[in-house]
Amino acid sequence: MLALRSLLFALAFYVTTALMLVFGSWLLVAPRSWAMAGLKLHGIICVWLLRVIAGTRFEVRGRDKLPKGACLVVSKHQSAWDTFGLVPLFRDPAIVLKDELKWIPFYGWFCVKFEHILVKRDKAAKALKAMIADAEAKAGQGREIVIFPEGTRQAPGAPPDYKPGYVALYEALAVPCVPLALNSGLFWPRRSLARYPGTIVVEFLDPIPPGLPRKEFRALLEARLEDATQRLVAEGRGSAST
Repeated sequence: MLALRSLLFALAFYVTTALMLVFGSWLLVAPRSWAMAGLKLHGIICVWLLRVIAGTRFEVRGRDKLPKGACLVVSKHQSAWDTFGLVPLFRDPAIVLKDELKWIPFYGWFCVKFEHILVKRDKAAKALKAMIADAEAKAGQGREIVIFPEGTRQAPGAPPDYKPGYVALYEALAVPCVPLALNSGLFWPRRSLARYPGTIVVEFLDPIPPGLPRKEFRALLEARLEDATQRLVAEGRGSAST
């Protein structure tokens, strides 16, 4: 039954995504706010499909801790679910992504339309400066800057592998930083079609004020984010139907 429900969800997910990309292609020439509304709708629909077909529910905690204006959101990244399930939680997110995604037909074109922050990773120093400049412009518009500091998906319980880019953004933007913990990898594992019933929990943690020294900020952010993530993973493993 698990395999059947997982396959049915995969079919529904990819068909829905393809149809929305094709039939929503006119949004590429519409106002960006319209396109962002379409992106959020896609996330809402896919989260609903996951619950109805695979039995995977979704809970958000601490959403009131997200500031009303510009902020830096530093999020754990365990699953492809994070790339769509988190989007509806924000007002107007600018997500840090790798630049090569923009060459994917429709998907990449929309990444450009959404004005996400696309980073070329082959030239580190130049890419870091460009990322900071782009993030400053987006924060100046009151948008949330969302970064996955480990750069790629990490399995639940894997040793943390934080890259320094999020620290540079914290220093440059001078806005509150909100750590975001989750346990999505338990229910939507990377490199697997299995979708397990249970409850994905996303938790916004207490904001870290701007202006802390680099070492103090990094130690505080990583300790707070890792502790919360371990707690959510342990909670999810205790209730997961795997």
